[in-house]
Amino acid sequence: MMNKLPKDTQTRMTAALAGGWVADAASLGLHWLYDSNRILEVGGQEPEFLTPSADYFGKGFGFFAHGGKQAGDVSHYGAATKVLTDSLLACRGKLSVRDYQRRFLAYFGPGGDWRGYIDNPTRITLQNLVANEQKAIGAGQASIQTPLTDKQKRILVQKVLPYTRRLSGDQLAKPVREAISLTYQEPEIQEAGVLLAEAIDQQLLPESGADDMQLPAVSKLPPLVACYAGQDDLMAQVEAAVRVTNHNDDAVAWARCAARLLEQLYLGQSLAEAIDKAAAEAPDRKNLDQALSATSLDAINAGNTFGRTCYLHEAMPVIFHIISQASSFTEVIRANIHCGGDSCGRAWIIGPVIAALHGAGTSQGVPLSWLARVTDAASLYDDAEALTSS
Repeated sequence: MMNKLPKDTQTRMTAALAGGWVADAASLGLHWLYDSNRILEVGGQEPEFLTPSADYFGKGFGFFAHGGKQAGDVSHYGAATKVLTDSLLACRGKLSVRDYQRRFLAYFGPGGDWRGYIDNPTRITLQNLVANEQKAIGAGQASIQTPLTDKQKRILVQKVLPYTRRLSGDQLAKPVREAISLTYQEPEIQEAGVLLAEAIDQQLLPESGADDMQLPAVSKLPPLVACYAGQDDLMAQVEAAVRVTNHNDDAVAWARCAARLLEQLYLGQSLAEAIDKAAAEAPDRKNLDQALSATSLDAINAGNTFGRTCYLHEAMPVIFHIISQASSFTEVIRANIHCGGDSCGRAWIIGPVIAALHGAGTSQGVPLSWLARVTDAASLYDDAEALTSS
């Protein structure tokens, strides 16, 4: 799957990925409640793993998005991270944009398995993926010179789409020709189908994302960075993955910052060193530096100062403040929840960072009891182990 990693690096990465799932699930019950006083009123000093309830949002400003979810479930952020994880596992630790796009559409689109909130970048990405494919089909049909009936054209499209959705380039010709031969034995029709597939393939866009600079751009990074940490093409792969759902330059820039932070910690660097290298990638240092200048943990004040919404220019300073001041996983997750707003989105950087530093089952690491509370925990952690092993 990947180059052979030292055992301690594998252990850190596995703990980090587990920390992401735990942090997301722990935050779900009060996610998008923006009133910190109301959060304290509802959750007290231990606000983690609450079953989402509309009653929590009856006072204070907030948006209740997770009706029907149970304590231990993950948010749509976690669901999208699982899609990318599945793609990376299927592609032996390599990013295949085409495979990732196909799985994203299949999971979140009509008939897919996802039951829950659909955020703006996901909604627009789904629209773009369908529109891009239809445009590519039209261009492909226009390129065919072989005389075909309308029925033959429709059947050829049906034959080639299962392959253009997951294969590209030289991978297409053989399976497409074989599929068409089941219906048409004429060589000229088979060749027209291959040309159609190749034309569609050339027209499909890897940048299918919304023009959006919110947290979904970075929340899916932990498994991707685990596959490419220490490699020269890490940032190229980060950009390619981000533009699948967030086709926005600022989103890519903040993703580079988050990816560098994760990479350095995965590879065993200190938090101070990781923050320094990550901050150098940030598109806006002013608020980041201000967030890092604090001398004690005050997540609520950080939210007051920088903002609690999903936008990266608000969330990233809050994330950096929290990770720079917290001393344990439990403390950091509770602080993130108490801050309010998009706690689940921030959790996917905060959780992996602290888990990479302190592991699981240690006094400062991810509590084993919390690991056990995540829905489908065994399957998720098995994926994490598989992704970080050679």
